[in-house]
Amino acid sequence: MVQNNKVFELINKEKQRQFEGLELIASENYVSEDVLQCMGSILTNKYSEGYPGKRYYNGNQFIDEIEIEAIERAKNLFKVNFANVQPYSGSPANLAVCFALLNLGDTVMGMSLDSGGHLTHGFKVSFSGSFYNAVNYGVDSNGYINYDEILSLAQKAKPKLIWAGFSAYSRILDWKKFREISDEVGAYLVADISHVAGLIASGVYPSPVGFADVITTTTHKTLRGPRGAMILSNDEEIAQKIDKAIFPGLQGGPHNHITAGIAVALKEASTDEFKKYSQQVVINAKKLAESLSNLGYKIISGGTDNHLFLVDMVSSVGLSGKEVGDILDSVGITVNKNAIPNDGRKPWDPSGIRIGTPALTTRGMKEKEMEIVAQFIDRAIKNSKNKEEMEEIRREIVNFTKVFKIPGIQ
Repeated sequence: MVQNNKVFELINKEKQRQFEGLELIASENYVSEDVLQCMGSILTNKYSEGYPGKRYYNGNQFIDEIEIEAIERAKNLFKVNFANVQPYSGSPANLAVCFALLNLGDTVMGMSLDSGGHLTHGFKVSFSGSFYNAVNYGVDSNGYINYDEILSLAQKAKPKLIWAGFSAYSRILDWKKFREISDEVGAYLVADISHVAGLIASGVYPSPVGFADVITTTTHKTLRGPRGAMILSNDEEIAQKIDKAIFPGLQGGPHNHITAGIAVALKEASTDEFKKYSQQVVINAKKLAESLSNLGYKIISGGTDNHLFLVDMVSSVGLSGKEVGDILDSVGITVNKNAIPNDGRKPWDPSGIRIGTPALTTRGMKEKEMEIVAQFIDRAIKNSKNKEEMEEIRREIVNFTKVFKIPGIQ
C-alpha cells in the first residue's frame, strides 16, 4: 500500500475538490454509493468475452446473470425489445452503430459541433467525419433546429444514416419530424440520448422509442450511472447487427464491474425518487439560466427545456469561453468552454461555456441555490482581477457547499 500513497493522496484531493466545488459540467453527475460499490468490486477481475450463455471463458455463470439483469432493466425502463449493455462508452457505442449499419464512405448527417452536436455525429476530426461522408445541419439565428432546412439538406445529400441528438442543445428534439425526414430519404434514424437518458426515463423529456431505428446512450450524465453506454432497439435484425458489431467487431471482454453498476443505476432510475430528481434538474436549469439572463448574460436560444444551456461570453462580458472557464475554476466553479452557433472562434478557445444542473441537483440544491450560484458566477467574472475578492468568493463557495452531500464522500 505504501507505494501507492501518492495515488491515494491524489484521489483524496480530488474528493475534496468535488466536495468543496460547484460542478456545472452538463455531462457529469454523482453516482450512488451502491453504484460506486459495484465499480470497485471484484467483478473487475473477470474476463467475459461474448454474451450471456455464449462466452469464450468459463466461470461466467454469475456474470451472465448480472448482464441479463442489466439488459432486462434497460428494456423495461426504456420500453424496448433489445438492449446491448456492453459498449465501453458513448463514442464506442456510436462507432458500433456505424460499423453495424454503414459501409466506409456512406453519407451520414448530424448536428454540427458549433450548433450543439457531438464529435461522433460527423465532425471532421472524428472517425464519423473521416470514415464517412458527413453532412452537418445547424440551428437558426434563434438557436433552434429548423426541420424544413434539415429535410432540404437530406433530400440533397441522401444520407444513409441521420443522427438526432446533441451534447449542447437546450431545447426539445422533435423525434417524429426526424422520423419523417429519415423516411423521406430512406435513412436509418439513430437517436443519441446520452445527455437526456435520465430525463427520458423519468418522463420529463420525450422518448425517441417508436421513432428511431436505434438509440444510443451513455449511462452517466442524467441517468446517474457509471461511465458506460447502451444501445437500444426494437428491430431484431438491427439488434443482431449491433451485437456483432460490439463483439467480436470492436470490443473484447465487457467491463463487468460497469455492467453491474449500470444494472443498479437502471433500478434507481425506475423509482419515484429519481423522477422527482429529474424534474428538479430541469427546474434548476431553467432557474439558473433565468438568473444569469437577469444579470445580463446572453443565453443561447433564450433559455432551456432540459438540463443544460449555453452562454455567449464574448457578447456578454467580452471574454472567451476558455477565459471564463479558467476564472470560474479558480474559485471552485467547474464549467466547460463550448462553441456556440456560428462561432467564429476556434474550438479550443470558443465564445461560450456550457452549464448543466444534474450534479448540483443530486446534491440537493434547488431554485434558491441556483440564484446563489448565478451570483457566484457573476461576481467571479466581474472581479477576476481582484485577488482578495476572488479569495473571498472561494471561501464562500467552500462554506456554501458544506451542507450539500455527495454520495461516497460524506
